[in-house]
Amino acid sequence: MRWSLSCCARPEFNSEPLPPIEKDPVPDASTPLMPPILLSLIALSAALAVSALATRWLSARTYARLVDQPNERSLHQAPVPRSGGLGLLAGLLASLGVLTVAGWREPELAWLGLAAVLVAGVSLWDDFGHVSWRLRFAVHGAAALILAAAGFLWHSLDLPGIHWPFPAALAWVLTLLYVVWMINLYNFMDGMDGFAGGMALFGFGALAVLGWRGGEPLFALTAACVAASAAGFLVHNFPPARIFLGDLGSSTLGLLAAGLSLWGVRLGLFPLWVAWLAFSPFIVDATWTLIRRLLKGEPVWVAHRSHHYQRLVLSGWGHRKTVLRSYLVMAGAAVCAVAAPALPTSDQRILIVAWAGIYLLIHARVRLAERHPSPDHT
Repeated sequence: MRWSLSCCARPEFNSEPLPPIEKDPVPDASTPLMPPILLSLIALSAALAVSALATRWLSARTYARLVDQPNERSLHQAPVPRSGGLGLLAGLLASLGVLTVAGWREPELAWLGLAAVLVAGVSLWDDFGHVSWRLRFAVHGAAALILAAAGFLWHSLDLPGIHWPFPAALAWVLTLLYVVWMINLYNFMDGMDGFAGGMALFGFGALAVLGWRGGEPLFALTAACVAASAAGFLVHNFPPARIFLGDLGSSTLGLLAAGLSLWGVRLGLFPLWVAWLAFSPFIVDATWTLIRRLLKGEPVWVAHRSHHYQRLVLSGWGHRKTVLRSYLVMAGAAVCAVAAPALPTSDQRILIVAWAGIYLLIHARVRLAERHPSPDHT
């Protein structure tokens, strides 16, 4: 018997290649999972709401080791909780958590967060008890080194019409000094109801606008979330304050101000002097006072009441009047900082000179208020 194999003959295949199979694209971990506008609204709402609610909850609870007791150098007369930094950072963490879950992950944000954790940790420890100044400065220096290693460097002197690059070693030293000074000056300036929170609202708000205008949404949202968290805290810190930031809140805000300003410079959003202008109400007062005390031979590490805002309160202006007038200066500095990068070089020089004149006038006004004190201490 013979078997026929015709039914099993090898089939003839087309030599042309088959079309590729289309697959759904795999989402990139760095790609946002929702529209930027919706994400922004959710993140900012989380920052504002969580900060306000957490701060309210903390203000109603008194922990013996987290209460600011009045003394001869303070401006308040009754014990006030100093746990407000926990509420502000809770709002900030909630908003940044939204960004992370939505896929907004960048190494710059991780490095900034690591530096902030170091500063927040030693500051909370100091709020609970006494931490030596050597340990605080060591931790502040470590946080500054983290930022520098991540590329957050003050690499050149950039003023209108001037660009002088620094040698690498000098850039690291200046970055270290700048970050440590910003951490501490923000802590020094946190001595009046509504003051540090207001500076955060206006200063970080200005950085957020600069970020959006420069096409850097993550930078802009990070700064905006800090501002929104500060706004939630201000609900309970505006005069008469029911809660204070504490070292945890003020020192961390100082670190974030330094870090975001250097981050913005790295992204090419603005020169460093623009960020200084945004935070100039704090930078000028703290630096002026430090130099003045050094020249008088006073120990600069000892608490005092010689900042401009403290002298105005003691002269009779009171917390509310002083902070409201300060908000006008902060708002003006923020608006000018937002406008400055787009101005011609000549106008930028005029702007810097004008603000130098404004601060000289403020200094003169403080001295006048001290010569003619007001009986109103509200």
